[in-house]
Amino acid sequence: MAKDGSTAAATDGTTTGSGDIARSLELLWGTGDRPSRGPKPGLTLDRIVTAAVAVADAEGLSAVSMRRLSTELGTGTMSLYRYVPGKAELLDLMLDRVLGEPLPAAREGAVGAPQGPAGGSETGGSASGERDGGPGHRDSAPGDWRVAIDTMARTYLENLRRHPWLLKINQARTVLGPSALRGLELALTALRSMGLRDPELIGVIITVNSFVEGLARTQADAAEAVAQTGLSDEEFWASQRPYLERAMLSGGYPVMAGMSEDTFSAGFDHFTFGLDRLIAGFEALVAERTAAPAANPAEVAPVPAADRT
Repeated sequence: MAKDGSTAAATDGTTTGSGDIARSLELLWGTGDRPSRGPKPGLTLDRIVTAAVAVADAEGLSAVSMRRLSTELGTGTMSLYRYVPGKAELLDLMLDRVLGEPLPAAREGAVGAPQGPAGGSETGGSASGERDGGPGHRDSAPGDWRVAIDTMARTYLENLRRHPWLLKINQARTVLGPSALRGLELALTALRSMGLRDPELIGVIITVNSFVEGLARTQADAAEAVAQTGLSDEEFWASQRPYLERAMLSGGYPVMAGMSEDTFSAGFDHFTFGLDRLIAGFEALVAERTAAPAANPAEVAPVPAADRT
């Protein structure tokens, strides 16, 4: 790596923090110099990032290039380089943009909804602690850490569906911008009442994010498989049915053969099932920590002198 924080080799623009880190930070935090000459009137960094996100949403991250953006914005490619060095730095800006945008479910007084690995990339846009709007949503008092986790998970899943290209990004070393830090601050504030140690609170965020990303990636892969093969899920599994039926009748798979007909039903809500199990596990941990001080009452309340032998 060069002294200025830039990487020595070119990247494909799918790894955050792979460009000129110092320049990305300047652009994220608004400390960089504005172009003084040359750009087309009306062209701004905000417009460039907005266009890049729109292209990625519609066609995937691979479609984002400086040449493509110049076409979308009706300007010369070199004009873009006056604002952002290249695709690697642009990716850092795109990530902070989508993680900080308000989602349709956002409400006044919302808690933070963490996004990205290790809690390093968070969004401040989320639903409030008091939920409504469908099965699986928790109805509880605002400020309840259980509601906060439910909100974080559902908001992150919604954002990954809105921007599926996020699943293609290596966020192991995210360049932290204002949206990232604001969201992490709000998320940690909402989880503070769990009474866990600070590293454990980050562990809660990592666990929830990993669960959401895994399920979202499975859904995205399924949609991509349909697009690439032209076969629907129903057609794909129908082609295997004769072989699977013979396998079940062979006696070699007794457990699977004895499962109910709705075992693989698309109507089962795996997301809510898994999320509820995660929250139940965290509840058990919090209860354990809360009960721990009472395990030795003699240490809490000294025995009166009159009762001592």
